[in-house]
Amino acid sequence: MDQKIVDLGKISGKTLLFGGVYSNLQALEALKQIAEKENIAPENCICTGDIVGYCAQPEETVQLFKLWGAKSIVGNVEIQLRENAEDCGCDFKEGSRCDGFSQLWYPFAQSKLSQNSLEFLQTLPYYISFKYADKNVTVVHGSYFNVSEFIFKSTDWDLKKPNFNATNSNVIIAGHCGLPFHHQEKDQLWLNPGVIGMPANDGNPSVWYAILDDSNNSFNFTHQTLEYNYKLTSKLMQNGLLPEEYSRTIVTGIWDNTEILPALESGLQGFGIQL
Repeated sequence: MDQKIVDLGKISGKTLLFGGVYSNLQALEALKQIAEKENIAPENCICTGDIVGYCAQPEETVQLFKLWGAKSIVGNVEIQLRENAEDCGCDFKEGSRCDGFSQLWYPFAQSKLSQNSLEFLQTLPYYISFKYADKNVTVVHGSYFNVSEFIFKSTDWDLKKPNFNATNSNVIIAGHCGLPFHHQEKDQLWLNPGVIGMPANDGNPSVWYAILDDSNNSFNFTHQTLEYNYKLTSKLMQNGLLPEEYSRTIVTGIWDNTEILPALESGLQGFGIQL
């Protein structure tokens, strides 16, 4: 695998972190407005990948992302799309419900993306690194070693730690698993800002992102929820081509299944998230 990494150098000021836009144009529009309201420049807005995914407007979403000028790494979906692969590369168990759903939304996304959008996806790196408040930060999708690896808060630190060693980082910012969390051990922080394209299985249609703040030259972060026009997103998904279960999740905030989740995270379904 190409180990392409983009080093942004030193970043200062508020920085917006998010992932999993999943072709959800309404959520991306709302997040862009948040960035503008907070005076966060596009170059300080960083996505953990999977700009394309489950929702109904892949082409419009990629084009808005490109127009905005935010930064992103590739998710497994971008890798598969730009290689014209036959599946999403999500590492779902064969025959699972998620696998079955992916056989609907992935070819739908393939059919909608223009050559211009595919060429934009070709420009995205596998990793982004930068320095923030004297911390070395690396942005990965699943993990540094496997773009499709599901890493959760309950995932053992022994599985997370090699990522810090391999990248010489104090902070790993990751995506892919769909849930926001942070896990700190001594001076090392694993931070998942969550995704904006789908709710976090917490029984709420709002979605999650994070903001870094280097006030007083210290590394601070906050998890934030995003309100957006989820009813329109859900309605657009009811097109007879995408999984109806996903359009329901957009409204209910509850995942159709918890196949990918460890026992701890699965047991928290619908209980809300306090971060």
